[in-house]
Amino acid sequence: MIKLIVLDVDGTLTDGKLYVSNSGDAMKAFNVKDGLGITQAIALGKEVVIITGKTSQIVTRRALELGIKEIHQGIKDKIGTLEAILKKRELDYSNVAYMGDDLIDLAVMKKSKLAGAPKDAVEEILNISDFISTKNGGDGAVREFIEYILKNENLWDKVINHFVPTEQ
Repeated sequence: MIKLIVLDVDGTLTDGKLYVSNSGDAMKAFNVKDGLGITQAIALGKEVVIITGKTSQIVTRRALELGIKEIHQGIKDKIGTLEAILKKRELDYSNVAYMGDDLIDLAVMKKSKLAGAPKDAVEEILNISDFISTKNGGDGAVREFIEYILKNENLWDKVINHFVPTEQ
């Protein structure tokens, strides 16, 4: 059973583009469908963690809005970071679903129980992924990945019933 969903950000939760204004402010766009998937996974008892190579206040803000409590930014050693997270929770890689899109995610994805990728991930990531979204990063790929997990664990009906309660 998947207990921990680990997400990269740039190219996974976003389209991988970095928008910079004339004043130097960085901007990223997030898909609300991904957000809904994340909040529903958390509501069903899954822990969602972000491990990303870049550092951005935008990511912190969005993660907190969604109820993600553990955010690791500026990480180059994703395996070391994830292993510390697993040790703290007394979990192992058999409990991990990881979604990433680029070479920095490759080693940790190979170790995870379930590896997912947006359809526009680099070839090396696509080649080792158990799940490849029909969507690009930032366009609902994370939502599809979470739906896949919840459907495989027979939890998706609980999500549907949350929005359309069964009539009494």
